[in-house]
Amino acid sequence: MPKFPYVNRDDLTNANRHIYDEIAGSRGSVGHVFQALLTSPEVAEVVSAVGEYIRYRSPIDPMIREIAILATAKENDNDYEWSSHVTIARAAGVREEVIDAIRSGKAPMGLPAKEGVFVQAAKELFRNGTLNVQTFQAVEHLLGPLQTVDLIVLVGYYSLLSRVITTLDVELDEGVQSNLRE
Repeated sequence: MPKFPYVNRDDLTNANRHIYDEIAGSRGSVGHVFQALLTSPEVAEVVSAVGEYIRYRSPIDPMIREIAILATAKENDNDYEWSSHVTIARAAGVREEVIDAIRSGKAPMGLPAKEGVFVQAAKELFRNGTLNVQTFQAVEHLLGPLQTVDLIVLVGYYSLLSRVITTLDVELDEGVQSNLRE
C-alpha cells in the first residue's frame, strides 16, 4: 500500500491541473509513480519534464536508452521500473539475451561491447556515482559528448524515480506484471 494516496486530476487545484494534463499528454497516462509525485505538484512537473526529455526527445538510440533503464532498475532492485520498461525494451530491439543477462546480474559479462558498455555505465554510476576512465571513454566514443551527458542524466533520473517508488511504496500500475525476479 502506498504511503500517500495517489493524486488524481480532480485532487489538484485548478492552477495545478495542467501538470497532470502535461504528464498524461506526454506519456499517454499518469502512472502511479507520477500520481505519488503529484503530492508535490511542482516537483512532479520538474521531474516529469526531465523524464519527457530523456524518454522522448533525447537523441539516444531507444535500444541503448532501454538497456540503461533496465540496468538501472536492476541495480536499484526496482520491480516497478523493470516491469514497466521490459516490454518497451523488447519493442526497441533489445535482445532477450541482453534482458536475461541484466536480470540475472551477469551483464555486462557475455554481452557484445556495444551493449555491455551501457550496462556497465549504469552499474558504475549507481554504485560509484561516476564512471571509471575506460567506461567513460567507451561511452563517449560510442555516443559523443551530448548523448554521454544524456546517458548520465538518464541513470540519475531513473535512480531518482526508484528512490521515490521504494520510499513511498508505489505499486505497479494496473495491467503491469511483476517480472524482475523471474
